[in-house]
Parts: sequence; C-alpha cells; structure tokens
Amino acid sequence: MTIHTSAGNVAGRVDADGIQSFLGIPFAAPPVGHLRFEPPHPPEPWTTVRDATEYGPTAPHLESTGVLSAIIPDVTRPGDDFLNLNIWTADPLGSAPVMVFVHGGSFTSGSGSVVGYDGSHFARHGVVLVTINYRLAADGFLWFGEGMPNLGMLDQVAALEWVRDNIAAFGGDPRNVTVFGESAGAMSVGALLVMPAAKGLFHRAILESGAGHHSISAESARLVGTRLAEILGVQPSREAIAGVPIAQLLEAQAQVGRELTAKPKPALWGDVADKGLPFLPVVDGSVLPSAPIDALVSGASSDVDILIGNNTEEAGLLLTPGNKIASMPKWLVYLAARQARLPFGGVRTYFRGMPRAKASAVLVSILTDYLYRIPAIRLAEAHPKSFVYEFDWGTPAFDGALGACHGVELPFVFDNLASSDWAGMTGATAPQLLADEVHGAWVEFARTGNPGWERYAEPSRVARRFGTPSATTNDDRRAEREVWAGIR
Repeated sequence: MTIHTSAGNVAGRVDADGIQSFLGIPFAAPPVGHLRFEPPHPPEPWTTVRDATEYGPTAPHLESTGVLSAIIPDVTRPGDDFLNLNIWTADPLGSAPVMVFVHGGSFTSGSGSVVGYDGSHFARHGVVLVTINYRLAADGFLWFGEGMPNLGMLDQVAALEWVRDNIAAFGGDPRNVTVFGESAGAMSVGALLVMPAAKGLFHRAILESGAGHHSISAESARLVGTRLAEILGVQPSREAIAGVPIAQLLEAQAQVGRELTAKPKPALWGDVADKGLPFLPVVDGSVLPSAPIDALVSGASSDVDILIGNNTEEAGLLLTPGNKIASMPKWLVYLAARQARLPFGGVRTYFRGMPRAKASAVLVSILTDYLYRIPAIRLAEAHPKSFVYEFDWGTPAFDGALGACHGVELPFVFDNLASSDWAGMTGATAPQLLADEVHGAWVEFARTGNPGWERYAEPSRVARRFGTPSATTNDDRRAEREVWAGIR
C-alpha cells in the first residue's frame, strides 16, 4: 500500500497477519555538511514512490561491547539520512492510539532500527507504533555556549512534529500520542515533558528506567566539550570538531566516557560527575529552560498522563561473572555509597532489609535506588497524574547473576520474546503471560491513560510490581525510600 506524507509517497510491506510496516522514512534532512550542528531541517521532498521496506541508516555510534552487547541488541547502518523513523500499523484507514518510542543507549549509542523493537505486536493490539532515531553524543549534545543546544532533543521534537502532521495517513490519531522511552530514552522523555518546543505534541508519557534528574549545566557541557577537543587535538568549538573524521570522533567520545568513569570528580566535570554520562540534555535556559525535575515540581506538563518505573536490580550489570564486585567485602558498600551521598545509617537500613544477601547485592540495591527508583518516585510525587511500576523478572543470562537488570523489561514491553535480538536476555524461560501483562498495560495506558491500577499518591503510594506472580504494592520498601529524603 502507498501512503502520502508531507514529503512524498512511501510504500511499505505487509506481513502474513496483515500488519503493515513503513521503515526508514526521513523526518528531517541529513544533518551533515552545512546542516551539521544545526537544528533539524525538513527533508527534501521526493517525487517518486519511496521504498520503505527496509530500515534506514542509524546515527553514527560505536556498538555496545561486553555485557550489554550480549543482552541488549544494537545495530549500525551507514548513511547520512539517519534522521528517520519506522511505523507499524494494522489499519491505515483507522484512527488508533499512537506510541512513539525513544531508544536508549546512554545518549551515545543505540537506534530505533533494532529488530527487537519491531512494533508488529503493538499494531496487532490496536496501536500505531513509531520508533525514531536522533543525533547522539557530540553531534546531539555538544555545546560550548554558542549556536543551538540540545540538537538531539530537537531531533526528537521534529519526529513528534512529523507524527502530528502525518500519522493520520497511517491510521493513527494525532490527538492521542504517547511518547515512551527506556534509559536515555526515558531521560529524553523527562526533558520533552518540560521543553516548550514539545508542548502539545504528545498527551501521555512512559518512562522506563529514567526520570527527570539527568540534565547538566551549560558549564558542565563546556567542560565535557573542552576535554573532547583536547583528546582530538583541536580547538574547543563545534566547527573544529566537525572537521574530525567520524571514526576518530567516536573513539574520542568513548575515551571521555572512560575518563569520567575512572575519575568522576566535580572539579573535572562539574555536575556531569554526579550524572555518570558525559553527553546529556543541557539546561540552556531556552530549549531546556530548567532541570526537568525542577520544572515538573513546579507544575510543568500537569495535563500529561505519566507511567514511570524501573527494574528491581537495574545495577545488576555490575555482577557479571569474573567481576570483582561480586565478592566485595561489606565495608566497600559503605565506601561506594558515599558517591551517592547516602549516610552510613542509610546503608545499614539496606543491610537490615536484606539480611541474607551478599554485600554486592546490597550495593546493587542501593545504586538501583539512587540512579533509577528514587528519581522515578520523585517525579511521581511531583506529578498528579502518575502511575508507578517495578519490573521484577530476572534474566537467566550469566547464570542469573544479573537479576532484573537494566533493559530486561524491553522484550516484554514489545511482546517480542521470540525475537532472536532478545535471545541473550530472555533465554528459553521468559514467561509469555508476563509479556501479555506488561505489553497489555502499556497498550491500555496509551489507549485510556490508565494502565490498570491506582495513581501514585500519599499515603498509599500504590505501584504495580510485574513478576511471577505480579502484585499491587503499597509504599513498597518504605524504610529504604525514606533514607533518601533530602538526597534525590
């Protein structure tokens, strides 16, 4: 079937069940040449029918290595026209809820063109599903104080504008759009909730393992950019960095990340030292007027329905076989917790709550709460229309050492347990009934704004724990939550 878009006609493909997909559709011009480090421009129109049966190029990045590469799929596809999106629909003549997925990858890797993010099951269950690409790392978030900041975020806005203007032709309702993301994608959603340019482009938001705390100051962005320029041996400017071969730039970006991990000192990195990621949305006062959590506390996007949560052992990626942290002594937990500003009394609360756990498992719980669970709770506390969840099924990868780690919910959300992309994460034991439940809650939220349980509010603090079995909780792990009062 051929569909008309604002830039020209596209022809997709149809699977055996009648689900239609349209892949690699440009929503903006290639951000190269004179358009590099510029806000996204409209794509050049085409006059013949564009083939939309294959994924398009991806934003330049280094593919994941180590543990992540074994369990979370990634792909790189060369080409300049990487500001593209993918659509799955069951009925182009309908008017179904729309869901737009923003991929994760620490703002330095990943893409919306991973086969594991195939949206066929969303389409089969009454949703038009869209996945997008956006500029990463330096191309998306480098800023020295001049020119337009947050280009990667503006790419996401451009994709949402394209959805607003074109999705009706694919059977989607532009008045019912849910934006959702995981990890850096969820942090992006947190920023979109408070960006003036994104206002009105979506009506519901889902944040998986990310909230409103991951943004940095303009000064910190300059520190990161200056160090990147030093590694490359060029002047600290976008123009100079644009002249560096892309392969060299990618390696230098990775080196910045390694240096930040080795020495997370505020004197070197500013508030990036606390965030742990060198490239993040920048609070510039205009594109991103303030830190997302601060704006949300002040009432931003109070009309948007929010579903937010995390996995029980997000930081379980620390416990891979052979990693020394797996057999760490108890005193190291206290030392490591200082980085999270958690006092000794708070650490003791975790040990009391996990009396039979290894010291390493206690540290995983502390870091999971610091980086993911408590920021999610803070956002839910600030927003009157929030629903909270926790995903509690552990991956069998690495003999079960990782637990319900970062990213484990994704094959369940997309209902793609059988995809070879997720084989490293799901193994042969992933329960389809749990996928039905999680995927169904996401679809129901997109449809109605309610995933199937009560909103998060005092005093009950109701949340949904997805596991085998699942359950509704009331102020789960209250003692651990309370030790973070005044910290996050």
